[in-house]
Amino acid sequence: MGAQRSSSPLDRLLADPTRRERITHVESVPARQGRRADWPAWSTPLLVERLAASGIEAPWQHQAAAAEHAHAGRSVIIATGTASGKSLAYLLPSIEAIYAGDENPRREGTVLYLSPTKALAADQLRALRSLRLTRVRAATYDGDTPQDERTWVRQHANYVLTNPDMLHRSILPSHSRWSSFLRRLRYVIIDEAHGYRGVFGSHVAHVLRRLRRLCARYHADPTFILASATTSEPATTASRLTGLDVVAVDDDASPRGPATFALWEPPLTELRGEHGAPVRRTATAEAGDLLADLVVEGVQTLAFVRSRRGAESVALSAKRALHEVTPALAEQVAAYRAGYLPEERRALEAALRSRSIIGLASTNALELGVDVSGLDAVLVCGWPGTRASLWQQSGRAGRSGQAALSVLVARDDPLDTFLVHHPEAIFGTPVEATVLDPDNPYVLEPHLCAAASEMPLTEDDLPLFGPSTAALLPDLVRRGFLRRRPAGWYWTRRDKAAGLADIRGAGGEPIQVVELGTGRLLGTVDESSAHTTVHDGAVYIHQGDSFIVQTLDLDDSVALVESADPDYSTTARDVTDITIVERLRSRSWGEATLCFGTVEVTRQVVAYQMRRLQTGEMLGEKPLDLPTRTLRTRAVWWTLSDAQISSLDRLDLAGAAHAAEHASIGLLPLFATCDRWDIGGVSTAVHPDTGLLTVFVYDGHEGGAGFAERGYADAAEWLHATRDAIASCECDSGCPSCIQSPKCGNGNDPLDKRGALDLLAILLAQAPA
Repeated sequence: MGAQRSSSPLDRLLADPTRRERITHVESVPARQGRRADWPAWSTPLLVERLAASGIEAPWQHQAAAAEHAHAGRSVIIATGTASGKSLAYLLPSIEAIYAGDENPRREGTVLYLSPTKALAADQLRALRSLRLTRVRAATYDGDTPQDERTWVRQHANYVLTNPDMLHRSILPSHSRWSSFLRRLRYVIIDEAHGYRGVFGSHVAHVLRRLRRLCARYHADPTFILASATTSEPATTASRLTGLDVVAVDDDASPRGPATFALWEPPLTELRGEHGAPVRRTATAEAGDLLADLVVEGVQTLAFVRSRRGAESVALSAKRALHEVTPALAEQVAAYRAGYLPEERRALEAALRSRSIIGLASTNALELGVDVSGLDAVLVCGWPGTRASLWQQSGRAGRSGQAALSVLVARDDPLDTFLVHHPEAIFGTPVEATVLDPDNPYVLEPHLCAAASEMPLTEDDLPLFGPSTAALLPDLVRRGFLRRRPAGWYWTRRDKAAGLADIRGAGGEPIQVVELGTGRLLGTVDESSAHTTVHDGAVYIHQGDSFIVQTLDLDDSVALVESADPDYSTTARDVTDITIVERLRSRSWGEATLCFGTVEVTRQVVAYQMRRLQTGEMLGEKPLDLPTRTLRTRAVWWTLSDAQISSLDRLDLAGAAHAAEHASIGLLPLFATCDRWDIGGVSTAVHPDTGLLTVFVYDGHEGGAGFAERGYADAAEWLHATRDAIASCECDSGCPSCIQSPKCGNGNDPLDKRGALDLLAILLAQAPA
C-alpha cells in the first residue's frame, strides 16, 4: 500500500507552488442526506426480503416514484446521478409482473432489457441471479449466445437481456418465433438511455417503434422504463426515442458524501505549433503526473482517458514517475481498456476493489457496466463529451459515502478551454441535451423496409414512424424495395439484407482493414469515414496496437496496414465547399440573419498532419490524393449585412469568419451531444448563395443528425459561449485552445482572433438575451 495520505488529496496536488495557477476553479459539493420512501404496496414480498438481506431497507424516494409510474402503466425515465440506484426502480415493477403469474400462469409477464454493452447486461444478469428469485428465468441474448441456448431463451426466459443491435437483427425479423414472449411483454427497460444520440440514437428510435408495432400485432402494449444519467430535458428526449409520452423522475434522493471538484488547465509550453501558436502541455502527460502523486499519498484514483492508447500512456507515465520515488508503488498502477481478455479485465476489477491497485487509467469501459465502489479520486482527462458522462465518471469516487476528489484536466481544445474558465457551464443547470433525429430520411427508409419485411405496412402504421413516412413510401416503391397493394406496402424480398439498416450509422460500402503479411482482418470502417481514418499513412489503432496504413484501395474496399509503434498521431485535413439547397427556418437578429436548412457539402481530404503523442508538437504534414465526396445534410448558418461589415476597419474578413467558424464548431458539443468530429463548417467573406459574409456549421452525417438543428435552437447561448471561449484564451493571436482546428484543410490560414471577436460582437448585439 502507499504512504499515509494527507488531510486533503487536493492539498497534495498543490504542494508544488507552480501548479496552483493551473487550477481555474474549485467547487465544493456538500454531502447530501438520503430520503427514503416506503416499499410500494404491490411489491413482491420475496424481492423485498432478498433486498433487505442485501442491506437495502427501503427505496429512495426517486426509486419508489419511478416504480409507481411504471406499475401504473405510464412510461417513465429516471434521470438521476451515478450510484443512485436506478436499477431498483425498474426491478420492482418488472419482478411484480413476472410474479403476477403465481396464481394464474397465464398472467405471468415478460421483461425485455436493452443495454448498450454486453458488460452491462452481464452485470445486470449477475445481480438478478444473486437475488435467487425462483420464478425469474433471466438470460442474456446477444452475439455470444450459443444457438442451443438461444432456443431455450426464446421458449422459456421471462427476463431477456439484450442490446439494440440484437433486437434489430435477430429478434424483430424472427418475431414469430418470439410470439409467446412478445404476447406477454409488460416492460421494456432501456438502460443508459442518454447514450442513444445522433445517428445511432435515431436508428434505435425506429427499432423501438418496430418493436411497439409487433407487440401490438400480438395484443401487447408494454410500458417503457428508461434509465439515464442526469441530462437536460429527459422527458422530451425519452419521448423522441420511444415515440411515447414519457414522465420524468429526476429528483435524486440518494445520499452522497462531500466532494471537491477542481478544474485544471495544463500550462503553455515552449513548443510552437502552426504559425508559431503556443502548444499547451497535453492532458495525458498532466494526468500521468497527477495520478502518480495521488498514488504516493495512498489515494485510490481512477483516471478516465478518451482513447485506449491514451489510457496506456497515462499509466506508463505514472509508473515511470513512481519508479523514481518508490519503485514498489509502480506495481500498484495499471491500465484498463476494451481489447483486454475478459479474465484480464475481471482481475483488474478485483484488484481495484481489494485496493491492491491504487491507480488505474481507463477508457470509458469503466464508465458503464462495472460496479466499482469506494474510490477516493477521479481524474477526467479531457472533457468526456457530455455533462452526463462527466458526472458518470466523477461519480465513481466517493461511492461508499466518503469524501471524494474529482479533477477535470483540460485538453488543448476550445470546448475544454471554455469550460475550465466558465465553471457555471458545468456546475449550473445542465446545458446539453441528447440529440437525435428520427425523421432523417436516410435513417427512416431502411427501417420502413425492415418493418415491411417483418409485417406489411398499413396506413395505420404511418403515424408511428413520423410525418416523413408518407412522402418516402412512393419513392421506395419506385426503387423496387416495396410493392404497393390495396392492403398496404409489402417487402419485395429481392435482397433480404437491404431491409436491415446498420444502426450504428455507418454509410457506404464498408472498408476492410487487413494486416499485411498475416492477412488478418482487424475490422471494418464505413466508406464515409475511411478518407479520414484509414488514408495512406494514417495511424490506425486496433485493441491498443498501432498500425500504419500502407494502402487505401477504395475500388476493392480494403485498407492494408502494417504493425508499427509510432510516437505520433495523424489527423486528416479536408477542403470543403457548401451550397444551400433549402432554407427551412430563419430569424433576424437586427440586420444579421440566422438560418437552418438543407445543404450539399462537397469535401475532399487533401493532407494529414502528424503530432507527437506526448507533447502535441506538430511534426509535419503530407499531401493526399483522394476523390471528392458529396453529402446532403442539415446546417445552421448566419450572415452579416454589408452595412454591419462596413463598420469594421481594416478587418481580415475571411480570417475573422474562419476563426469564428472553428471556435463555434468546438463549442457546439456543449449544447448538442456530439463530438466535434461529428460536425463540420465552412466560412466565407462572400458566399455565392447569400451574397454576404456567411458562416456554416453542418452535420457530418447524410440527412443530418440533429446537431445543427440544436445549434439553431440554442444559437444565442451557443454563440455567446463561442465568443467567451475565444476571449478567455490567454494566447495572443490564436491557438488550438481557441480558434485553430486540427482538421482544417487550409492549414489554419487565414485566422484572425481579434476579428472573430468583432464579428461575433456584431452578430450578437441584437440576439435574444
